[in-house]
Amino acid sequence: MVEVKDKQFVPYLSEAELSQRIATLGAKINNDFQGKEPVLLGILNGAFMFLSDLAKAIDIPVEIQFIKVASYEATASTGQVKNLIGLNVDLEGRDVIVVEDIVDTGLSMKHILGLVAEHNPGKIAIATLLLKPEALIEPLDIDYVGFEIPNKFVVGYGLDYDGLGRNLKEIYQLKE
Repeated sequence: MVEVKDKQFVPYLSEAELSQRIATLGAKINNDFQGKEPVLLGILNGAFMFLSDLAKAIDIPVEIQFIKVASYEATASTGQVKNLIGLNVDLEGRDVIVVEDIVDTGLSMKHILGLVAEHNPGKIAIATLLLKPEALIEPLDIDYVGFEIPNKFVVGYGLDYDGLGRNLKEIYQLKE
């Protein structure tokens, strides 16, 4: 068990489970994008650890870029998405893999897909470490899913609670 700020969290996904699943996702991306040079578009702040490990699991040439949006306060989605750092790369005709730490309501991802689409990319794919199917409001076609999880709050491995807990090597779930 770990304590982050004023809440207690119990172990949920181990470092080994994360590593094994990310290696599998990387192999699938290698296969799906063979002969291409996709842009890995990481969503800050949460996806930085997942993107780093995923990029290391990919053998084909990739470019890495980041954007930043926000929709969470404390442990809940606000339902509104704010752009904090925008795209600064030419995506015209290029394959883009949007790399996210977690998709829950789908509102942020829908917003991000709209931003990316404005740049006329070739193909847009989504890779998310975690997916909460029960929480989805916006239907999405997600190409690469690390783990489907219940609609419970998680921290660690890039995911935070009010800015804390991102540095944990494993993923923890809020203790009930």
